[in-house]
Amino acid sequence: MDYINATTSAMLPHLQDTYWGQFDEISKYNVHLNTFERLWAAWYAWMGNDVLATGILSFAMHELVYFGRSLPWMIIDRIPAFNKYKIQNYFGLATGVPFPPLFTIIYQIAIFFVLEDTWHYWSHRALHWGPLYKNIHKIHHQYSAPFGLAAEYASPIEVMILGFGTVGVPILWAAVTKDFHIITMYIWIVLRLFQAIDAHSGYEFPWSLHHVLPFWAGADHHDTHHERFIGNYSSSFRWWDYVLDTESGPEAAKRRRERKAAKAQKAQ
Repeated sequence: MDYINATTSAMLPHLQDTYWGQFDEISKYNVHLNTFERLWAAWYAWMGNDVLATGILSFAMHELVYFGRSLPWMIIDRIPAFNKYKIQNYFGLATGVPFPPLFTIIYQIAIFFVLEDTWHYWSHRALHWGPLYKNIHKIHHQYSAPFGLAAEYASPIEVMILGFGTVGVPILWAAVTKDFHIITMYIWIVLRLFQAIDAHSGYEFPWSLHHVLPFWAGADHHDTHHERFIGNYSSSFRWWDYVLDTESGPEAAKRRRERKAAKAQKAQ
């Protein structure tokens, strides 16, 4: 046990001090910071690893908000007086069995991917407009070389704006069609999370999906966006950036130069 403690001390010397010890130290020399800022700075100082600290903080925030915000509705579901306010009957969101046919699940999720990608392109592009970028989206771009956990590292305002494409689209679909099962929503959310994490992973493999589906965005598409801070605004597909000429990267720049040269030659 002494050997393990000694090894841990050598590998993680910053953990020999307590979190509150770091808080007191930071408070002593940073009186201009408010309490929340001191708590924040103490966390990163105590962890001594920005990537690990951000990952744990993101996970804790996500789970706390997700399950904490769900708890009141779980309680309300048990109170008959609130049943008349439940919107699922109106929205057509089914929760029973049997589950919908596999074909129905697949085509609905395919539609969600297309609609979410459209929403993401235009709202993401808007977030790169000066004031919105400076006050909202800049937080997400603190990492010019993103990693999986950075997918949800963003302003709460940005999460709500871009998150509407993920959550709002299925709800609108249910309201219009009256044909939607909650299991489809769960599968869609899982696939959307996979897509977002993969896009921020920073890895490009020979078996990556866009090698099979050329119009799929993938990690290299979004990694270029983080590197250059402009262009490649779509989430899942490449067609909006292609059609509206907002592709980013060396190959896109080369195509623009070739088009410009061809146009100039034609004008002569």
